[in-house]
Amino acid sequence: MNAAIIFMLLLVLMLTGMPISISLGLTVLSFLFMFTQVPLESVALKLFTGIEKFEIMAIPFFILAGNFLTHGGVAKRMIKFATAMVGHWYGGLGLAGVLACALFAAISGSSPATVVAIGSILLPAMVKAGFPNKFGAGIITTSGALGILIPPSIVMVMYSVATNTSVGALFMAGVMPGIALAFILGLVTWYRAKKFDYPRMTRATFSQRLKAFRESVWGLLLVVIVMGGIYTGMFTPTEAAAVSAVYAFFIAIFVYKDLGLKDVPRVLLNSANMSAMLLYIITNAMLFSFIMTNENIPQALAGWMLGHGLGMIAFLLACNLLLLLAGNFMEPSSIVLIFAPILFPVAMKLGINPVHFGIIMVVNMEVGMCHPPVGLNLYVASGITKMGITELTIAVWPWLLAMLGFLVVVTYWPGLSLWLPQLLGMI
Repeated sequence: MNAAIIFMLLLVLMLTGMPISISLGLTVLSFLFMFTQVPLESVALKLFTGIEKFEIMAIPFFILAGNFLTHGGVAKRMIKFATAMVGHWYGGLGLAGVLACALFAAISGSSPATVVAIGSILLPAMVKAGFPNKFGAGIITTSGALGILIPPSIVMVMYSVATNTSVGALFMAGVMPGIALAFILGLVTWYRAKKFDYPRMTRATFSQRLKAFRESVWGLLLVVIVMGGIYTGMFTPTEAAAVSAVYAFFIAIFVYKDLGLKDVPRVLLNSANMSAMLLYIITNAMLFSFIMTNENIPQALAGWMLGHGLGMIAFLLACNLLLLLAGNFMEPSSIVLIFAPILFPVAMKLGINPVHFGIIMVVNMEVGMCHPPVGLNLYVASGITKMGITELTIAVWPWLLAMLGFLVVVTYWPGLSLWLPQLLGMI
């Protein structure tokens, strides 16, 4: 009964158009005042203890690193390198878009940032080369979603905060699924380009490829520094975030010189705005998680599912349907922070690996970012392409269907996610 009241309150507040973070906070406070005897002091205490976790510090640093790289010329050099490598195949510029998104995702940790950085440069070039606008929009919208699966990923940090799962293990678990999804999206791109005979570029010479690699190597090195540092134990994921922010600042200002020192305050302000928004969501989501646990809702759900003989396969199917449905109305950070504390205890009782469950949630978030009505990547891509959401939704369908198929594979093949962290002895 209490669960129904909580979710009804949340739904009503969200339907009024209120931001999700405020909806969460008001739901908790309304329920506490009207239906419980929980003292207000414990609410205030929970607000502070909810965000004092060390891992949360990684979020502002990864955002700052992503902003330096987005405002700097890293994306342009990534596209040049990707085009030199795969531009001569069918749909060469489209394939370069998938590869550039995968590379940029590995240094930014954010899907919208990837869509903006790569899309704003590549899409005009694709239209100029003779590709239909829809083709380019479909590629960038879906490939940009790799930003939250290929590490470092802000959404993975949030899952770690919500469930106390190792951030390092999650980062390593995202590598193989990230590469596999990039390959699948590239395959769809190549197939459609071959089918409709879209333009191909002339093959780059070895010296052109070497030159493109040399120009982009400073950006690519960030991946090696972050992942290598975590794997070798030189620093924790949170420290890796701080290192990536300093490194991104250095290459944007002193190596590529695309940003001047006068631009730094603007980048810092943008990063502070985004970080404050995410921290506010985290704080309210922690309150929501507290009230759910206080009312024993996750435990009751686990008991009900196990009592009715629902096994791992049925539970994971139900999770996917629930998360895909939530993706229609909420953005990834909110979904992870609301649903992870509810579903995680059930997953643990069914013997599902916490790292594998985290990757399942992240892939669900990726799909949610690419379909209406609240698909964040759709809105970002719409701003770049000047296409309507309906037109853009039709454009992304071939890639979106491939992503749904990939979601099934990730869900029921734990080895894809767990192989690398197990090999490195992280789980």
